[in-house]
Amino acid sequence: MATSRTEGADVIESVDALSSEVLDLLTALVARYITAYDRAAAEHSLTAAQAKVLALLTKEPLPMRQLADRLVCEPSNITGIVDRLELRGLVERHPDPHDRRVKFAVATEEGAETTQRLKGSLKELDALAPLADMTAVEQRLLRDLLKRLLG
Repeated sequence: MATSRTEGADVIESVDALSSEVLDLLTALVARYITAYDRAAAEHSLTAAQAKVLALLTKEPLPMRQLADRLVCEPSNITGIVDRLELRGLVERHPDPHDRRVKFAVATEEGAETTQRLKGSLKELDALAPLADMTAVEQRLLRDLLKRLLG
């Protein structure tokens, strides 16, 4: 049985509406998390950008250029952020042993402790509440779908 042009258009419109709804929901979730993240960072006298850099460096030391790439910003922005974190004793710069022109940013012990306190603040602000209501299976499914969307 052939489908009419209007039936096909209805299907496309329905898919577009569903995609739009999914994107609206993702946007709302991200906005909620960003608001909580900003508040948690401020509780520790950090900007959101400083908190993100510190969180990345707590996981592993990174070259300044790679930090900029991960945060999708200009290297000069990262230099300013790392300068301010370094003044507070939260990060240090170390030369790359293989290329002394490259500087690695490294979280200090105090920086790692601040990151842990920041995570605690996020829990207190219920930033992770939407995930807490999901089963482990649902969280893994969501993670896998998000990874697929991000490529």
